[in-house]
Amino acid sequence: MLELNTNAATQPEADLIKDVSEATFMADVIEASREVPIVVDFWAPWCGPCKTLGPMLEAAVTAARGKVRMAKVNVDENQGIAGQLRIQSIPMVYAFWQGQPIDGFQGAVQASEIEAFIGRLTGLAGDGGLGEAIEAAEAMLAEGAAADAAQTFAAILGEEPENAAAYGGLVRANLAAGEMDQAQGLMDNVPEAIASAPEVEAARAQIELARQAESAGPVAELRAAVEADAANHQARYDLAQALYAAGEAEEAVDELLELFRRDREWNDGAAKAQLFTIFEALKPTEPVVLNGRRKLSSMIFA
Repeated sequence: MLELNTNAATQPEADLIKDVSEATFMADVIEASREVPIVVDFWAPWCGPCKTLGPMLEAAVTAARGKVRMAKVNVDENQGIAGQLRIQSIPMVYAFWQGQPIDGFQGAVQASEIEAFIGRLTGLAGDGGLGEAIEAAEAMLAEGAAADAAQTFAAILGEEPENAAAYGGLVRANLAAGEMDQAQGLMDNVPEAIASAPEVEAARAQIELARQAESAGPVAELRAAVEADAANHQARYDLAQALYAAGEAEEAVDELLELFRRDREWNDGAAKAQLFTIFEALKPTEPVVLNGRRKLSSMIFA
């Protein structure tokens, strides 16, 4: 069984958010910013807006899962730092990267502005090689090494649990290994933040098609039934499922397009729904998807 390690260690919140003094500012902000962006929140206990802004910043930094860290500086206790950075009013927030302040804002702002601010910082340190690891795992999967691919995808998720590409890849690796129940279990527990990501939707579609394949009938018999009665919509629909299960995606799409042309409302629009499931399961740049979408659109808007 190919599994996701749900007990993978994550960086403790205490390491992400620190109270910083003049004595530790160099290590916790300047030096630390050479590895990851550091958000510095200048505040004071008497500052009302600081009490609102601080928790919002902490939540955004925590959600970034280690791509950004936060340093909290009490200006009453660290007037030297405040003076050097010319902090004249608070709350004041600076972002440090590679030892230098690169961005910032003053005053309390909306949550959307904080998220955008943090979002600009998360890409600065790169993805720690996760992109290359995902490419390697995809190559393993394409070569039939499903178990190795699953291990790599799981390791990536250990570093970044909400990496949609890795999550979808792990689901697909389990499907490739014949672990349908495990793939479905992963899909049932997908993090809400990535539940609608294209990579996850593609994996969800592949699960649905894989389940259909388990009960697909013989292609030859279904083709004969369609040839005997072109108006037998159920037989044509079943033929499309069987063709896709046999690896004939283009023929499957053609049969569904023909069914849609003949009766687009049949079985509550089943032909169109099945086409979209196939399109989602495949890469959007594949010719069968591009041509299929174009032909379907021409029928819809004819």
